[in-house]
Amino acid sequence: MPLTGLAIALPGDGNLASCGENTRTTGRAVDERNLIQQAQAGKHAAFEELVHRYDRDVLRVALNLLRSPEDARDVYQEAFLKVYKNLHRFRFECSFYTWVYRIVTNVCLDHLRRRNSRPEVQAPETAGEGDAAPQDFFERQREHRTTSDPERHLLGQEIGRQIVTALGHLSARERMVFELKHYQGLKLRAIGEMLGTTEETVKNSLFRATRKLRARLEGLL
Repeated sequence: MPLTGLAIALPGDGNLASCGENTRTTGRAVDERNLIQQAQAGKHAAFEELVHRYDRDVLRVALNLLRSPEDARDVYQEAFLKVYKNLHRFRFECSFYTWVYRIVTNVCLDHLRRRNSRPEVQAPETAGEGDAAPQDFFERQREHRTTSDPERHLLGQEIGRQIVTALGHLSARERMVFELKHYQGLKLRAIGEMLGTTEETVKNSLFRATRKLRARLEGLL
């Protein structure tokens, strides 16, 4: 994946050095630490190996949060460029995965903010039958997703479209918190660390997001 020739200037770079979590001491972590140190020393092959280890996770997270393959690809490129440019600031105070995850979620948050500022280009992309993106709300519609009942299947798709539309009316941070909690399964404390805020702030954002979604999806729940 080419990383050169791109420019990046995103807010929040000052938070990239620490993550508030201790690195786990495992064989893989030791091996990864060596790779990171080599990459920090300028060895391109070591950085390529780090990208190879996390590229699928980064793309999956971006796709799940943004629900747009085109935006997810942009975030994928932008996030790894940000990792590359800030790798020298990684201090092993948390797992490398947590550090990368924070970068990805921050880049996604910026994309959501820009999308919210341009409502004319916010047409949501719904997942196709083969996509892994959830089409339910609070995991309650899974029983309707069955190919043996076309009527229920179409109903599930329509519900999915309405949910995506409703998510588009949340603020960028509210949507990010909701998606990380209900689609990524993260705990509130972990979300707070990812977004550089407190667990209580995350809880309040989740409450507001849930209340807004319930109001817009009344009759579906």
